[in-house]
Amino acid sequence: MLARDASGRADALVADVAVIGAGAAGLWAALVAAGAGARVVLVSRSPLAQSASYWAQGGVAAAFAADDSPASHAADTLTAGRSLSRRSAVEVLCREAPARVDELLDAGVRFDADRHGALALGLEGGHSRRRVAHAGGSATGRRITRQLSALVAGHDRIVVLEGTTAGCLAVSEGRCVGLRAATAAGRRLAVAAAGTVMATGGAAALWQRTTNPRGAIGAGMTLAHAAGAALADLELVQFHPTALVAAGDHDGFLITEAIRGEGAILLDAGGERFVNELAPRDHVATAIQERLHASGGGQVRLDMRAVDLERFPNVAATLMRAGFDATREPVPVAPAAHYTMGGIATDLDGRSTLPGLYAVGECACSGLHGANRLASNSLAECFVFGRRAGLAAMAEPAPGPGGGPAPGEAPDPVPPRPTRAALWRLAGLTRTPADLLELSRDPFPLARAIAACALARAESRGAHQRSDRPATDPALDGLHAVVDGNDAPRFERWE
Repeated sequence: MLARDASGRADALVADVAVIGAGAAGLWAALVAAGAGARVVLVSRSPLAQSASYWAQGGVAAAFAADDSPASHAADTLTAGRSLSRRSAVEVLCREAPARVDELLDAGVRFDADRHGALALGLEGGHSRRRVAHAGGSATGRRITRQLSALVAGHDRIVVLEGTTAGCLAVSEGRCVGLRAATAAGRRLAVAAAGTVMATGGAAALWQRTTNPRGAIGAGMTLAHAAGAALADLELVQFHPTALVAAGDHDGFLITEAIRGEGAILLDAGGERFVNELAPRDHVATAIQERLHASGGGQVRLDMRAVDLERFPNVAATLMRAGFDATREPVPVAPAAHYTMGGIATDLDGRSTLPGLYAVGECACSGLHGANRLASNSLAECFVFGRRAGLAAMAEPAPGPGGGPAPGEAPDPVPPRPTRAALWRLAGLTRTPADLLELSRDPFPLARAIAACALARAESRGAHQRSDRPATDPALDGLHAVVDGNDAPRFERWE
C-alpha cells in the first residue's frame, strides 16, 4: 500500500525484495522470491516484455544431451574465458543450468523439440556439444520474457511499476535499503526493501555500433557505483562477429550464432572462406575485422544459403525488410558491441560489495564469463544466478521506517552523444594506450572507468585487445580489475 515517506516528499512502498529491471534475470529473481513468500516490487523503465532480453536470439546453454555433462560445459566455458573465468561461478552455472531449464518448462516456456519430443539442442561457437535450447528458433528471448512477464503480472505478491525509472539507490548506515524512482509523469516513489536486486542489463549501447537496444547504457552500473558498490572487468566487452551492415535502423542487427552452427559460412571480399565460424566470438570478430582492414573497403559476407531459414523466421524477415534475401545471396556483416562481461562485482549469490544490494544478468560481474562469454551462457546465467539472488535478497534484514536517506542524486546514466562515438573509436576491438588516455578524459563517468580498466589490463586477452601488448600476460591469469569510487583499478583474485 502506498504511503507518504518520512520526508513527506514521495509516495512509498515497502517490500522484502525490490527488483530493478524486467529482463530475464529480473523477472526470474522476482518470481523466485515471490514464490518463496517474499513481497516483491518490480521497477521497470519499459513495459514488461520489452527489455533487451526480449530481443535475445541465442538460447539457454545447459548439458542435457546423453553425450554431454556439466563438466564438459564447464570446460568449454573456461576455455572461452581465456584463463580469467571464476571457476566456482562456472561450476555453479553448469551444474544448475539443467534444473533451471526444467523450471522454465514447468513455468510454461515452450522450447523447441525434436521429432521425438526431446529438447532440440543447437550447436554454437565455442561449444563442443549440442547443448543450446531455443524457443521459436531465434525468438528465444521473446518467448521466455513474454511468458515470465505474464506470470509476474498475475502474481499476487509482486507489485509491478511499469514506466518507472530508478533515480538512485537509498543507503542508510552503509547498507542499501531500497531505491528512489520516478514515473514518466514525474510522480516520485520511494521503495524500502530488505534486499534490492539490480537487473538492468548491460552497457553495449554505449558503443556507436551495437547489436543492443539504445537503452543498454549501463544505467544500473552507474547507480550502483554512485551508491558505493564496486565495479569490475569493465574493459571486457564482447563484439559480436555477425552484425548486419546496412543503412538506417537495421544496421547492427544481430544475426544469431546459431545460424553459423547450422552451416552458414563467412566469406571475404574475394569470396573465400577464412575462419572457423564456430570458434569463440573474440577470435571470429578479430578475424573479420582484419579482413575488412586488409580489403581496404571490401565487405565480409555471411552466406546462409545452405541453412533452412524457416527455423529463424525473425532473422529472415528482418533481413528482407533491410533489403537482403539471404536465401539468394550472402549478406554483409561486421562486428558490433554486443555484451559487457564487466559490471557490478558480485559473489555467487549476486551479492555486491554494498550490503543489501544484489546484481544479476548482464549488469553483474561474478567472473563467470572471464574474458570472453561463451555463446548462450548469458540466458543460463540469468536463471541460475537470478534464482540465487532472489532467495538471498529476501533474507536480508528489514529496513528501518522510511527506508533511510537517499545518497544524493546519482550521475545522469545517459551518456552525451559524443561519448558513444568516442567509445567506438577509442575502445573498439583493438585499443592503444593513447586512445585510452583520451577516453579517460571523457565527461561520462562510466566511459572513464572503462578506459581506466582497459589501461590497467596491459595485455591482450579475449575480448580485450591491446595493439601495444598483443600477448596475454600469464601474471594476470585469474585477476579481475576492480573499481572502487574514483580510485584507480586494482586487481583481485576471486575464488
